[in-house]
Amino acid sequence: MLPFYEYLAIALMVVFILALFSGFPVAWLLAGVSLVFAAIGIFLGQQFGLDTFLMTSWAKFSAVVDRFDGIMSNWVLVSLPMFVYMGLMLDKSGVADTMMRNFVKVFGGIRGGLGLTVVVIGILLAASTGIVGASVVLLAMLGMPIMLQHHYSKAIASGVVAASGTLGILIPPSIMLVLMADQVSVSVGDLFMGALIPGVALGVLYMIFIVAVGFVRPDLVPPRPADAEKLTLKQVGIAFLSTLPTFGLILLVLGSIFFGIATPTEASGLGAFGAMVLAAINGKLNWKVIREVGIETTLTTCFIFAIFIGATVFAYVLRLIGGDELIAEFFKGLGLGPTGLVMVVLAVVFVAGFFLDWFEIVLIILPLLAPVIKLAGVDMTWFLILIALMLQTSFLTPPVGFSLFYLKGVVPKEVTIKDIYIGIIPFVLLQLVMVVLCFVFPTLITWLPEQMYGGGG
Repeated sequence: MLPFYEYLAIALMVVFILALFSGFPVAWLLAGVSLVFAAIGIFLGQQFGLDTFLMTSWAKFSAVVDRFDGIMSNWVLVSLPMFVYMGLMLDKSGVADTMMRNFVKVFGGIRGGLGLTVVVIGILLAASTGIVGASVVLLAMLGMPIMLQHHYSKAIASGVVAASGTLGILIPPSIMLVLMADQVSVSVGDLFMGALIPGVALGVLYMIFIVAVGFVRPDLVPPRPADAEKLTLKQVGIAFLSTLPTFGLILLVLGSIFFGIATPTEASGLGAFGAMVLAAINGKLNWKVIREVGIETTLTTCFIFAIFIGATVFAYVLRLIGGDELIAEFFKGLGLGPTGLVMVVLAVVFVAGFFLDWFEIVLIILPLLAPVIKLAGVDMTWFLILIALMLQTSFLTPPVGFSLFYLKGVVPKEVTIKDIYIGIIPFVLLQLVMVVLCFVFPTLITWLPEQMYGGGG
């Protein structure tokens, strides 16, 4: 039978999960539920002498303020608003619109060519924005009308856009990887390098799938009509040139990190400035755009840090009532080796992704599970990228798949939520295939960090 205080820890986790379905903001739920259980813990500690594991006073609980100071003074987290600003400014710059128009001329004549265009631009946006919401909305507004006009299956078109937009959470610079590095105390550079090959490879898997559908069911992803404009070498050259500004921004940000020229925080500032330069070159930079991007960046950053603070309170209370010890003992009791533990954690994260946003998983679940994995001697860079790959599915799995909501908000009315749900199924399966490949072949993740830095986390 479990000690009484461990039941209290289980109750805290269960009540929080149930409270999520109330629709109340997650940040306030995290802090509010934690305060209630802190009060219960303090009461029990004072009334029944349970001070060996529970808080005995609010003064002891107030030590959580020191953790807030640690969050706000963390230089790694300074990069978050800069990366958000870079992504939103690039969204306004018109670069993606130019690439879409030129790539359609190059790929549109082959089966699935428009889908391939969306994936290629999704990869480029992922490596230069890292903002899933902005990528999904932009790809939907640029790609969905063209694909539907050329009689693409509504389900396939929806799946291509939703999946391609989620690449931004994996391919660096990714705000999720920045948060993961901070929570588990590993190098952001290692995670960026480790995610690069799996992220691009996942995009290639999407492209292979689209090409395969083009051969098996050409009616679902038809080419342009035969009387359409013929492809010329000039059009190929223009399409290539249209990618250079984005490649330049990618090189500026990731290159400066990978080659040790700048820290992630400094590189995020370079990226924000570079995105403004691209917007100015395209004639899109004005005070209205600067104001809109500034407001959206502030709101997004506030949202992230509000959850950060709420998660800090939750984790602190859970630790004081023995929750971390309970979780550690549970995993030890399974009697599994390092490989088995990683498999169980991946399964937990996959299931949690159906009900929780990646923010909650990274800020609440990951800090509780990572110490167990670290004690088992698992390479943390490999483990965290596996988690990142699994978390990517959380954007596509109902009922809390945010990419699905972003997409539904901007697609034409004839595209139903059923079309979207059907369309994402093969792409979720492809994401799981990529997880399996990286699990079986760890060098897909670890090779690049080892070559650049002489070893992962």
